[in-house]
Amino acid sequence: MRGLRFIETRRSRELRRDATSAEKIMWGRLRNRNLGGFKFVRQEPIGPFIADFVCRECKLVVEIDGETHSNQEEIAADVRRSDYLNAQGYQVIRFRNQQVYENADAVAEAILAALSRDQG
Repeated sequence: MRGLRFIETRRSRELRRDATSAEKIMWGRLRNRNLGGFKFVRQEPIGPFIADFVCRECKLVVEIDGETHSNQEEIAADVRRSDYLNAQGYQVIRFRNQQVYENADAVAEAILAALSRDQG
C-alpha cells in the first residue's frame, strides 16, 4: 500500500507543477483561504482519482475541464468519476477552462455559493 501512496503523491506533484493556465488562475482565487475563508488543496488523491481542487471541510470537489473532456468517451469517464466522488460523500462541480478565462469572478462566485449552501 505504501507504494501506491508514493505513486499518488508523485503524480499529484507532477499535476501541480504542470497545472494548466486555467488551473493556475483558479488556484490564485482559492489558495490561502482567499475564497470566503475556506481552505482548498489542489491535486488531491481521492480513491483512484486526483481531484483538481478540494475543500475537505465541505467535501466539495472543483474540477476545471479542458478540451480533453469533450468527446463521448471522456464525458462518460467524467460521469463515472463524479459518481465515485459522490459515493464518497463529495459534491462535484465542474467548469470548463473557457469559463475560467472569460469570467473567473463568476466561477469563484459559483464555488462560493456551493460552499455556502453546504454551510447552511
